[in-house]
Amino acid sequence: MAGKKKSIWKFGTREVVFAAIGAALYAVLAYATNVLQLPGAGNVSIRPAAVIPMFFGIAFGPIVGFITGFVGNILSDLLSGWGFWFWWDLGNGLMGLIPGLIAASIVDYGALKSILLGELFVILGAAGGMGVASLSEMWVSGADLNTVIFANFIPAFIGNTVNGLILLPILMVAYAAISKRSGRG
Repeated sequence: MAGKKKSIWKFGTREVVFAAIGAALYAVLAYATNVLQLPGAGNVSIRPAAVIPMFFGIAFGPIVGFITGFVGNILSDLLSGWGFWFWWDLGNGLMGLIPGLIAASIVDYGALKSILLGELFVILGAAGGMGVASLSEMWVSGADLNTVIFANFIPAFIGNTVNGLILLPILMVAYAAISKRSGRG
């Protein structure tokens, strides 16, 4: 891929397939851990699957990352019986879109520089996505700022960031190996 400029906003058949795979993977893996609720947090679960939209954004672009997080969260919540929470779905979509903004700058997914850049955008994605979702609770549910910060944002941000920081390098190195083996990397 060296010397070949990637468009992060491309959305063709390949990206549709990856978005569908990502959303399904996120939904199933998030559903599996939705029962692991954080005590004292407002419907926030321990969710290792949070890395899925982040990784799909980095690997396949911000649109794929957004769809993976948005649709995957909708499906996961519906499977869990939680219903439809647009702002949390949007927040999960942003958690994939924001890391996807660096997709064009990643050439070697196994390189330390790429992994560190991915890690930085995991933090930014979790902050932006969970910030939007959490703040929405003020006008959607009438929650006060303390509740929003301490029961929603901090648990969701920390949980998703920790899971992303631990699991993203593993996924990036594995993706680099697969890409290299298949002749794409």
